[in-house]
Amino acid sequence: MSGAVLVVLEHDRGTIAPAALEALTAGRALAAQLGTTLEALTVGSNGDSLVADAESFGADVIHQAHHALLTDYNPEAWGEVVAQMITATQPAVVLATGTDRGNEVLAQAAARCDSAFVANCLTFEPGQPGGTFGVTRVRWGGSLIERATVAGTGTGTGTGTATGTGTGTGTGTGTGTKLLTIAHHAVDASPAANPGAGTATVFEARLDPSVARTMIVARVERPAGVTLATAPVVVGGGRGVGSADGFAPLQSLADLLGGVVGCSRAVTNLGWRNHTDQVGQTGTRIAPDIYIACGISGAIQHWVGAMASKKILAINTDPQANMVTKSDYAVIGDLHQVIPAITAEIERRRAT
Repeated sequence: MSGAVLVVLEHDRGTIAPAALEALTAGRALAAQLGTTLEALTVGSNGDSLVADAESFGADVIHQAHHALLTDYNPEAWGEVVAQMITATQPAVVLATGTDRGNEVLAQAAARCDSAFVANCLTFEPGQPGGTFGVTRVRWGGSLIERATVAGTGTGTGTGTATGTGTGTGTGTGTGTKLLTIAHHAVDASPAANPGAGTATVFEARLDPSVARTMIVARVERPAGVTLATAPVVVGGGRGVGSADGFAPLQSLADLLGGVVGCSRAVTNLGWRNHTDQVGQTGTRIAPDIYIACGISGAIQHWVGAMASKKILAINTDPQANMVTKSDYAVIGDLHQVIPAITAEIERRRAT
């Protein structure tokens, strides 16, 4: 058993995901806690270009999984690759991003290894009594922070408290290697202070042709520029916007502030905006400098996607709306009057 911390690098046809840099940062800190090395795994030959990224974040070894079926994202194939890497290298921990892809890949790997994995961790506390591994993690869509222990073999249990009230229990089983994901935005990505030269090594995966059934075959490309996940300002709209046309003032404000427009799931269900604009647990998780939530009630699924925002301004007619009570600032009023007024004031000040 190598005992290393192995980070699975999420990427899109060779472009590394920002969340993968967070995972490398968390993995480096965890490797230091364990007194072991940091290793990285890229999947597909188009991920070979990520060696420099992995090295700059402290990876000592970069495993490059190759196979003809690894030309694009494929959760079954990626999961099988991770499972084969666990068998081949026996790392102490496999860590991935707490994104939809990261959680999906480790779920696939865990099923193939007949092992559980712990998703959306915030902190790690290795070296617990009996060889267990302590974690805190996000549960129930962000309403519960759980403290849990994970055993190398057997089961682990934990209890947690929510921001209001509540308790939770967690269990984990494993074969010695612990499968974990780090919650998106739980850490700030930072390169290693003194990175060394990592060693790249090719891993020839063995894949059955049947795994090709879940490969991405088409995409909806967003226009170039800032994205919902990276924008410093997000202006979000909910059912209270009233219609697809009602998003025009939100777009004007977002353009003025160099941001983008987001929306709630209710809006996408109504067909007012594309799913690519959705903020939430089943959409995009954002972390802007400010999130301006307009006419959004703040269901827990939406809050999970917005909770990493540095500041939140809620505009709503209901002072008891969940988004209002959890926001840093709130304007109780009609968004159709408030948004144009904010836009006009910004334009007036910029003109002077």
